[in-house]
Amino acid sequence: MNNSIPFLDLVTQHIEMEEEIVETFRKSLRTAGFIGGPMVEDFEKDFAHFCNAKYCVGVGSGTDALRFALIAAGVGEGDTVITVPNTFIATTEAISQANTLIEFIDINEKTYNIDTEKLKEYLETQCYRDEKTGRPINQSTNQPIRAIIPVHLYGQPADMDPISELAEKYNLIVIEDACQAHGAEYFSRKENRWKKAGSIGMASAFSFYPGKNLGACGEAGAVTTNNEEIAKRIRMIRDHGQMKKYFHDIEGYNGRLDAIQAGILGIKLRRLADWNEKRRTIAYRYNELLKQVDGIIVPYEPEWSKAVYHLYVIRTQRRNELQSFLAEKNISTGLHYPVPLHLQKAYERLKDKNGGFPVSEKTASEILSLPMYPGLTETQQLRIVESIKEFNKAD
Repeated sequence: MNNSIPFLDLVTQHIEMEEEIVETFRKSLRTAGFIGGPMVEDFEKDFAHFCNAKYCVGVGSGTDALRFALIAAGVGEGDTVITVPNTFIATTEAISQANTLIEFIDINEKTYNIDTEKLKEYLETQCYRDEKTGRPINQSTNQPIRAIIPVHLYGQPADMDPISELAEKYNLIVIEDACQAHGAEYFSRKENRWKKAGSIGMASAFSFYPGKNLGACGEAGAVTTNNEEIAKRIRMIRDHGQMKKYFHDIEGYNGRLDAIQAGILGIKLRRLADWNEKRRTIAYRYNELLKQVDGIIVPYEPEWSKAVYHLYVIRTQRRNELQSFLAEKNISTGLHYPVPLHLQKAYERLKDKNGGFPVSEKTASEILSLPMYPGLTETQQLRIVESIKEFNKAD
């Protein structure tokens, strides 16, 4: 009997929806509607509504979504974009591929999201203001800062009020990286209301990679925005720069959302709120079970956050040993992410040194993602936690 606990169970979820998914495929076969069309348009409308945004544009991936959002917002060559070093490389790939420069700001040790005090300090002490635009200019590179990409890591929103206030003060664009935050909510103290991830910045990027809270059966992504011009421009960018076939206003990309994937996402979207609530229940149970376990730091959720726990990430100084021990117990875990981006070989050109972003570096050596998916049972959770306790006793 297989008693292993997977890190993520996508098989059970898809078996439960098998007939609906197959029917979506049949619909595409019978209409030959594979690219664009009603299924894509319906999903865009429904996902925009889910995010409390006016517009949604389906694209080929989350990386496309970030890249296209930057380009559509007018961020380009010679500009600099601020983000964090503890994210998947797609965030910075999108920045580089939009011909812009990367500037890292370290994270808050509790939330793992951008440290807004460090962001403020950077803008005030390492930049000077352009007299014409009011935008900050990096003192070292002499390049203008044009945008901030806060990453809602692990399904928890960044603290958007101070980010938005700094953006307004310095005439900066905010593009949310919501690729892990489908359905997450942020309480704006400034507006005294809850706001969905995907509705706060000028634009927001989502990934529908299969393992996300809302995942396709392949690659897919979307941009949400309240700006009609941004939405219109992304529709052109994703389709070779054309609004009408063979009439190209700009050079674009081939970054369209497949109809079959849109249809599958539409089926899953109807279940997403329930899945997210199950994830939250599982996270709170983990918190309760682990709160008395020595050496384990559980996720921190501020009062202004309704996280959706794309990942449940603990911290321990003996991360590698614990991960190996759990593997021996047939419990799969993950590392998100083991090497901060500023220390990756791909970014040697940035000349950022070890020690430059100490919080990101420290947490990267301690984080461990435990199994997390809506179908994870209480019995499985108890076994995971008992195994962690057993590891502690064996020390």
